Amino acid sequence: MIFSSFFAAVGQVDDPRFRRVLFLGVALTIALLVAVTAGFVWWINWAAGDQVFLPIIGEVRWLNDLLSWGSVFLMFFLSIVLMVPVASAITSMFLEDVAQAVEDRHYPDLPAAMRVPFWEALRDTVNFLGILIGANLLALIVYALVFWIPFGPFLVFWALNGFLLGREYFTLAAMRRVGRARAKLLRVQHRSKIWMAGILMAMPLSIPLVNLVIPILGAATFTHLYHRLTIRG
Repeated sequence: MIFSSFFAAVGQVDDPRFRRVLFLGVALTIALLVAVTAGFVWWINWAAGDQVFLPIIGEVRWLNDLLSWGSVFLMFFLSIVLMVPVASAITSMFLEDVAQAVEDRHYPDLPAAMRVPFWEALRDTVNFLGILIGANLLALIVYALVFWIPFGPFLVFWALNGFLLGREYFTLAAMRRVGRARAKLLRVQHRSKIWMAGILMAMPLSIPLVNLVIPILGAATFTHLYHRLTIRG
């Protein structure tokens, strides 16, 4: 069921609505990362001032430049780590279009789905973004602890992000049809399948460029999975 849902999603990747969501998500992600980097550099410049007095050394004028460039490299590293979580969270705000595209092609006899209000979708996106960033930053500590285990960091990354992506995308697919409360109950009822499908989504997140398409495929896959689970009862 999981693999058939995934391959059905892959078969629709040329859908114009899929591409629109992809472009919007990537563009907003890059804009957010650039804005955060610029803000962080500005804060470093403001905090350091034009000159700093250090014991023994005395007045130092180059520390500001050093901190500025150091902050740029730090944010560049963090952007690599956070690019996928941020893209996944931001893209989730537009994934209802992906779910609708899937239903239009594969489930055309369904009645109209409930539209999630924009501000509610934005709130969910901000919450999901905070959870993804916080969890992946904390996972950096776990990666260091399991680094000596073969594929240890990858296993942690797949398990963590598979759980988070599965939780978010299944809820998104289900709540369009049965509301938020019922969607949560279904998520608990089918949590093992949802987690496994989430891991299937998380594994390609380790592949550059391919990982940017995963939020789209994830939304489509979980839309199929929701309908197939409910049909089976």
